[in-house]
Amino acid sequence: MPSSEITVDARGHRCPVPTLRLRRALEDAPAGAEVRLYADDPLARIDVPHFAANAGFTVLEVAEDGGVLSFLIAKPA
Repeated sequence: MPSSEITVDARGHRCPVPTLRLRRALEDAPAGAEVRLYADDPLARIDVPHFAANAGFTVLEVAEDGGVLSFLIAKPA
């Protein structure tokens, strides 16, 4: 299990920027890493899980607080 998360803050950006930043972070991350994405674009609620499923990543958590979405995505080990 990773000792720390990689954080991607895409608040203030609109589709497709949050998903593109997430993809870049996951590509650069080591196997087994977890990446947390923060986004305030409502479309991220649809785009991020769709991207993760198609790319072979696992969505571990989705939360929302004050209009900010938080996604925790795992890269396969």
